[in-house]
Amino acid sequence: MSYRAAWWLKNGHVQSIYPSLFRRLDDRFLVKERIDTPDQDFIDLDWGQAGNRRLVVLTHGLEGHSRRPYMLGMASTFLQHHWDVMAWNFRSCSGETNRHLRSYHSGAIDDLDTVVRHAISKGYDEVALIGFSIGGNKTLIYLGKNAQRVPKQVIGAVVFSVPCDLRSSSEQLAKPKNILYMRNFLASLKQKLKQKQLLFPNEIDLRGYAKIRNFREYDDRYTAPFNGFKDAEDYWRQSSSKQYLEEIVVPTLMISAKDDPFLTPECFPYEVLAQAPSLTFEATDNGGHVGFMRVSQGKRYWSEQRALAYLQSLSQL
Repeated sequence: MSYRAAWWLKNGHVQSIYPSLFRRLDDRFLVKERIDTPDQDFIDLDWGQAGNRRLVVLTHGLEGHSRRPYMLGMASTFLQHHWDVMAWNFRSCSGETNRHLRSYHSGAIDDLDTVVRHAISKGYDEVALIGFSIGGNKTLIYLGKNAQRVPKQVIGAVVFSVPCDLRSSSEQLAKPKNILYMRNFLASLKQKLKQKQLLFPNEIDLRGYAKIRNFREYDDRYTAPFNGFKDAEDYWRQSSSKQYLEEIVVPTLMISAKDDPFLTPECFPYEVLAQAPSLTFEATDNGGHVGFMRVSQGKRYWSEQRALAYLQSLSQL
């Protein structure tokens, strides 16, 4: 099932931006649930349930949330094909700031484990994982870092547009051609910091924030110290999923577009992937960052059809 973009979609920026601005999907089929974490924080989930015995868990990207268009499109696709769906929000991404100074980062997988085990406790026989961007990075780390601890109910995974080499991807986003993305990320992150500052006025200092221009500066000042890393370099090194690909044993499909404005050649690790028998990698010519639009197929994007076909092939139900 190869991806061929329409002529006007053969531009990575169009594919990356258009769905966020213009795709409209109904979210009324989702039901909210809040669960506690082992460290006395909370995670907000959105469920689409029809009594199926198999479930897909959706993990969003940086500064996303459970009801972004790419999440809703994937959720509705699977629900219509006899899968239950659960889309979860990173800490502070559901509209309410979390309780700790720590919120989320690209390499934190403890909350994903909490979410997966909570889902399994509801009695599902099969669970599949789908991750987008850093949500895909989290998914790959989760599957590879402690591969033997992944619950047996997890039958497979699909990840899209993964910046599996965080250092190079962060430097890519710092380039002038990506200034709009960078500005949007930094503005969104600032709003979360302002909310968190009300809880931790002595730990969060926003003076001079306007001078921050890239993720190196942001991660050095906030992400690293708030999450136990030495600096941005240390954070990127420890939190890049590329180092764990060879350890993955759960069948996993990894899809990235060659025209993705966020990714670099280091995020297409062909040599590493050749040594990862459980991982299938597909590099499409077009698709942008979490795009893969196919307007001729109604409301269904190619990414949704491809993920469904792959995970259907693994399911025994």
